[in-house]
Amino acid sequence: MHDLSRWAHRHEYGAGNAAAERGTRLVLWITIVTMLVEIVAGWWFNSMAVLADGWHMSSHALAIGLSAFAYAAARKYATDPSFAFGTWKIEVLASYTSAIFLLGVAGAMVFGSLERLWSPQPIHYAEAMIVAIGGLAVNLVCALILGQAHDHHHDHDHPPHHGHAHHHDLNLKAAYIHVVTDALTSLLAIAALAGGWLWGWAWLDPATGLVGAVLVALWAKNLIVQSGRVLLDREMDHPVVAEIREVIAALPESGNTQITDLHVWRVGNGAYACAISLLTHDPALTPLQIREALGIHEEIVHVTVEIHLCDIC
Repeated sequence: MHDLSRWAHRHEYGAGNAAAERGTRLVLWITIVTMLVEIVAGWWFNSMAVLADGWHMSSHALAIGLSAFAYAAARKYATDPSFAFGTWKIEVLASYTSAIFLLGVAGAMVFGSLERLWSPQPIHYAEAMIVAIGGLAVNLVCALILGQAHDHHHDHDHPPHHGHAHHHDLNLKAAYIHVVTDALTSLLAIAALAGGWLWGWAWLDPATGLVGAVLVALWAKNLIVQSGRVLLDREMDHPVVAEIREVIAALPESGNTQITDLHVWRVGNGAYACAISLLTHDPALTPLQIREALGIHEEIVHVTVEIHLCDIC
């Protein structure tokens, strides 16, 4: 029996983001506590403004909880061989789902704003201002926590290869956008409430709600596009594809070897797998040579090579 350990390797391509997981869990607990305080306070003081903001935070708590769960699941099943290329896409799937939640938040903001424009209700400005300022403070703290987790992750990353930009942690980005969305909502509410309180512009509150909804929808669309292209393995326009072609073209006797099929997809933050088929006149060319040649690009972590010897002279 041959020892295959030299050729076998584990499919754990994502190094994980422990700082992001800790930060997301902390932000989740802060959000849940704030949500419960606002719901209880709204019920105790019979304040619909406080109660509504508390229930609004529940949607963000759900989305941030999804991000935290994705980190835990990806880590738990990292060594499970049933995941052919690792568990990193659990995080990407959570990011995509979170973006859908964001679209729901934007839709709710539009509905609520239009309802207030059509049927204006008396606004308790002082009470609503306190809620908005408190919400802004909480979300700024949460944004700072997640921002530090993002910086900590990049500090421990390898520098970009061959001019490549850093790859963002999409799961962390989703949680961050939810926090920033809530902060933006609070900031717009403060501005609108101030205008209504000082000058009687009651229409300003629903108008800023519509502006906020548009911004949230744009952020959600961007996150859906980014996470969707990863889930669909739409990576053939990435610079790493051209680099693979350059490596093959630079092989000795490269005129005798051509790429007949090439597939590249992402398996981690800044980590790629590729499957390549070659047609060659060189009988001495081996898959090991191809893997070693592609090894200059550290972001290519898994290579499957198929070589066909041309029998037409």
